[in-house]
Amino acid sequence: MSTAAAPAVASSKAALPARAFNFSAGPGVLPEPVLRQAQQDLWSIMGSGIGIAEQSHRGTVFDKVLADAEAACRKVGNIPDNYKVLFLTGGATTQNHMVPANLLPDDGVAAFLTTGVWTEKTWEEVGVYSSKCYEAWDGRKTNHTFCPADNEVVYKDKPVYVHMCSNNTIYGTQFRNADGSIRLPHVPKGSTLVCDASSDIFSRPINISDYGLIYCGAQKNVGIAGTTLVIIREDLLEPVRKLPTMLRYDSFAKNESRPNTPPVFPIYVSGLVFQWILDEGGLAVMHKRNMEKAAIIYDALDASAFWAPHARKDSRSLMNITFKVNPKVANAADLDKKFVKEALANGMDQLKGHRSTGGMRASVYNAFPIEGCRALAQFMKDFEAKNG
Repeated sequence: MSTAAAPAVASSKAALPARAFNFSAGPGVLPEPVLRQAQQDLWSIMGSGIGIAEQSHRGTVFDKVLADAEAACRKVGNIPDNYKVLFLTGGATTQNHMVPANLLPDDGVAAFLTTGVWTEKTWEEVGVYSSKCYEAWDGRKTNHTFCPADNEVVYKDKPVYVHMCSNNTIYGTQFRNADGSIRLPHVPKGSTLVCDASSDIFSRPINISDYGLIYCGAQKNVGIAGTTLVIIREDLLEPVRKLPTMLRYDSFAKNESRPNTPPVFPIYVSGLVFQWILDEGGLAVMHKRNMEKAAIIYDALDASAFWAPHARKDSRSLMNITFKVNPKVANAADLDKKFVKEALANGMDQLKGHRSTGGMRASVYNAFPIEGCRALAQFMKDFEAKNG
């Protein structure tokens, strides 16, 4: 009987192919040092002879991986001791029901700032728990082109919590000041601020104490798809109603994010990303770079009437830059498609915009290199010269 030969394992010394500039909105680009470390640790981590993806979630190796990931996360965000750092599953979307299940009493009141597609979905889910909630801001009528000022947010009954999304991936808007720093909406005294920070967490300095709960899917600025980071104040851990074990924040807090088998590899990658941020100089450095990167592309957009940005200037995202060929230009929609196709041929991938906005979207998260922003800006100039 013949035996098939085992597949060859690629040499670690083999030359790697060139990487494209990855403008994906998520999963997004990862830091190269993280990718290279993960390559090694997939084979054997910490000299164990076993790869990270094969490690027991109760073993001593993962004990250290998890502890290191939490410690680095706390250091990155300067997270106070009275907040828990949890690694969950289900993506940010699962928080649409997990937040009200834990925080909102039966027929309780929560207020929502609806500034994009994901906050629309958050609003739709809360009706399972209460019919007394309301939207304090509805951006649908303006096609989500900006985030509201305080005088545009209207609170009625006092909410238990106010839900916001700090950065809207699809529409390219962000709660920000002119210097790119975080701008928080006014919240009624005694209400808790809950924030979906999936696409801009740790992209700029943050004061965790301003929030009761922050959550994000890892696959944009924290790591890879498969885990959800939740930072929650301790007084919010005990749920307001009886819930199944896996829907309770305190279940994860009491069991070090391990009430069941956690997503070992995604948590490990998040730990590497947190450490990379620290090695690069922390959030102040990330913020400076992100301001510089975004300015390169926005300056190219503003330099010509050929382009039409989606977001209003005072709400432009530093993470997701949305634009299209100006609809006043002949065959603008066809030119959008041509732009995406030709950009791909020039090493710039994932620039097609979401169906809600059309056109293009350039996502330039923490790990995205400034060279890619320069390449895109130059390509935009060249494209206009040929097609304008």
